[in-house]
This record gives sequence, structure tokens and C-alpha cells, in this order.
Amino acid sequence: MEGDVFSGFSNGTQIDGKVLHTFQKSFVQVQDILDQNRLLINEINQNHESKIPNNLSRNVGLIKELNNNIRRVVDLYADLSTSYTRSVEVSSEGD
Repeated sequence: MEGDVFSGFSNGTQIDGKVLHTFQKSFVQVQDILDQNRLLINEINQNHESKIPNNLSRNVGLIKELNNNIRRVVDLYADLSTSYTRSVEVSSEGD
């Protein structure tokens, strides 16, 4: 990495430090959500295996939370895609 420019793309596209920081921040957020989803899935599985009515009822809320987390991950990746596209467009304009 030289200065504030990241040029680790095979087509030579350069991304400034601010965009790279945004990418890193988003990937950390995604990883945090995925880690949380893993815990939710484990709890959902344990509740299902227990067959205890209260645990099974709790799964409804846990599954809703899991679905919301998946939507958040999709949104984060969509934002990353948009940010990348914009940075490539700006980089192309500079050529």
C-alpha cells in the first residue's frame, strides 16, 4: 500500500484510503453480523431439539432476528458494491 492509495486489483484500479476504510469498516460489520447469526442458529437448533414449547416459541423471534440480520448483510454488500462502482468511476475520470 502506497500512501492513501490501494492498488491491489488485477486491472490496476486504484482506490483511495477513504474508500478502503469504508470497505474495511463494512466487512467488519458483516463479519460481526455473521458471527451473531452463527450464535442465533445454534440457539435455534438447541431450542428445536429441546422440543420445549417455550423454547420453540422463542424460535419465532430468533428466526425473525436472523432474517433481519441477513437483510442487513445484503444491504451492506449492496452499499459496498455502490461504493466500489463510484470509486472506479471517479478513478476512470481521473485517467
